[in-house]
Amino acid sequence: MFALPESGREPDTPGWQVRVVPNLYPAFDRHEVVVHSPRHVRTLADLTDEELAVVAEAWIARVASTAGSAYVHPLINEGRAAGASLPHSHSQLVWLPEAPPAVQVERTERLKELLKEELVAAQANGLVAFCHPVGRLPYETLIMSRSTSEPWPDEDTLTRALWLLRNVVGSLRVIEGPVPWNAWLHHGAVWHIELVPRLSVLAGLELGAGIYVNSLLPEQAAENLRAGI
Repeated sequence: MFALPESGREPDTPGWQVRVVPNLYPAFDRHEVVVHSPRHVRTLADLTDEELAVVAEAWIARVASTAGSAYVHPLINEGRAAGASLPHSHSQLVWLPEAPPAVQVERTERLKELLKEELVAAQANGLVAFCHPVGRLPYETLIMSRSTSEPWPDEDTLTRALWLLRNVVGSLRVIEGPVPWNAWLHHGAVWHIELVPRLSVLAGLELGAGIYVNSLLPEQAAENLRAGI
């Protein structure tokens, strides 16, 4: 359906670096899978800088193909407990008719108020990954720009954000092993990436009452992640 080539090749021919195909079991009318590499890579943590740069390019290109006012929801599920059905590293792009409820209720103008230096897990090139001060699950992490408040990251910024995400996931694997996790990019007012490792089982309290019990202090989570990177 869509592919980005190695240098000098035409798109969608042998030698592709990233391939985008329709989801075999779409949740919505337009639902695509982005295969991150022709290498059999099981985790985002093992992708190179160059491979992630092409993933970012593919996301940008597919979003640019959107007609009308649809909202594109990029997401990554890794591990069966996080909903992944394929062992090969991949992401998904879901087209929604409007921003989903989780985005509509966000107070994005206050995101930077959540950022405390003791919660920083990793940072580079003006971007920061920090543990959410009231995260739902252990090691819940936000990735965003320290200074700018753009509605959608440009290709270079998205590439650097995916590098940070990879580094945090890699640190998690050092600390906790191959943890299942979910991540997604919210955009519209202020873009940011949310990472939620699935280290706890959501039970009746969380699902029924919307009350989350996080057994790990965010300051300790950040310290652990820093040590693992």
